[in-house]
Amino acid sequence: MADGSDGTGEEAGPRNRRIDPTERAHLLDASGYTPPIHRFAPTPDLAPLVRRYWMPVWSLPDGRVSVQRVLQYPVCLVVVSHDYALLVGPSSGLSTQELSGRGWALGTMLQPAAGLALAGGPVDRLTDRTVPLADDALVAAIRAAVGDDPDDPDRQRAAVAAVEQALRPMLPVDEEGLLVNAIVEWVEGDPEVQRVGQGCEKFAITERTLQRLTARRIGLSPKWLVQRRRLHEAAERLAGEERPDLARVAADLGYADQAHFGRDFRAVTGLTPGEFAAEPRR
Repeated sequence: MADGSDGTGEEAGPRNRRIDPTERAHLLDASGYTPPIHRFAPTPDLAPLVRRYWMPVWSLPDGRVSVQRVLQYPVCLVVVSHDYALLVGPSSGLSTQELSGRGWALGTMLQPAAGLALAGGPVDRLTDRTVPLADDALVAAIRAAVGDDPDDPDRQRAAVAAVEQALRPMLPVDEEGLLVNAIVEWVEGDPEVQRVGQGCEKFAITERTLQRLTARRIGLSPKWLVQRRRLHEAAERLAGEERPDLARVAADLGYADQAHFGRDFRAVTGLTPGEFAAEPRR
C-alpha cells in the first residue's frame, strides 16, 4: 500500500521514532476512509536512503472493499505484507491499493538515491511497474517480527529494524545520489519552483544533464517533479474543511487558468478538482 510525506513525533527510545505526519499525498478512498497507519522515521544514518516507514493495519467487514488512492512521490517503495512482497517503482499517475478483510503491510518509502541499486540499473525500467521483492530473507524476517499481532508497537519496530539491517549495506550514498535527493527535496519543498530552468540555475547543471539524471535515478522527468508538487498542494487545499475557490487555487499554484489546472488534476486523479473537493473527509 503506497503512502508519502515527512513529519515529526515523540521519541521512541534509541530505535526508530514514531511519527504522525499530515499526509497530503494520501487521498484516502472515495468515502473518506483510511485504516490506522503507524509511521516511523529512519535512524539518522539511513536518512539518505529512507524517508520513512509506514504500516497500515486494517479490518473491514465481509464484502467491504476500500480502494486507497495515493499521489506517489518520485521514489521506489518496498512493501511487505502478510501475503505479498513487492518492489514498487515510481508511479507517474495515481497509485491505488484495494483493501479487504483483515491485514497489514509494512512499507518503506525510499529516498530517490536508493532506486538505482534496487532497480539494478536506471530507475526508468521500474517506472509504473511493480515486481516481486527478491529478498526472501528480509520478507521472512519482517513476517516473523510482526507475527500474529500487527498492532503491537514493539513488533512494528522489530519489523522496521529488519528492514534497516537489510538496507544498511547500501551506505554510503554516492555523490550523484545525494544530488538527486537534494534536487527532489528542493522541488517538493519550495512552492516558488515553477520551471525546470530554475533547477538548472539552482544546481548549476544544464537542462539535458538534469533530464538524464532524473531519468536514471528516479525514472521521471524534471517537469513531472514540478507538476506532482503542484498536485500535492492542490489535493491538500481541496481537502480542507471549507469549499475552496478553484480559480484562486489554480492561480496560487502557478497555472495560467482554472481550465489548465482542472485538466492536469483530472488527468492524474480521474476527478475534477470540484469533484474531489466534494468528497467526504473523515
